[in-house]
Amino acid sequence: MTRPVDSGIIFIARIALAVLFLWSGVMKLLGYAGFVGYLHSKGVPFVQIAAPIATAVEALGGLLLVVGFKVRPLALIMAVYTVATAVLGHDFWNVVDPALQRDMVIHFWKNIGIAGGFLLLFVTGAGRMSVDGARTPRSGLGL
Repeated sequence: MTRPVDSGIIFIARIALAVLFLWSGVMKLLGYAGFVGYLHSKGVPFVQIAAPIATAVEALGGLLLVVGFKVRPLALIMAVYTVATAVLGHDFWNVVDPALQRDMVIHFWKNIGIAGGFLLLFVTGAGRMSVDGARTPRSGLGL
């Protein structure tokens, strides 16, 4: 990173991604039984394992994004998770109602776009405005 503005932009990107996952993770916690039922209805295998993992990935992953801790490995996990939820949760190819299918297509590609944002975060890292950035030694040359 060579420009001071980069860390601020990366911080905003982390927050924008985190809000979606924090909100969704908290909603899963508050309506856990309903979430488990939804996973069953979608035919997700091993729901008793998948439900707590999904809830933790979203809630804890969102929190870690906000503070910027271990962002590079977290970004890879979140990218894989987001693609998996696109395939399992927004399977437009199995929907026959045209209006619902259109909605599922939008959500599917939205998830793929979010995964792309996570891959960019993997490349850039958390930026200086983060726990990761605070732990990185800085050279005196401004590099």
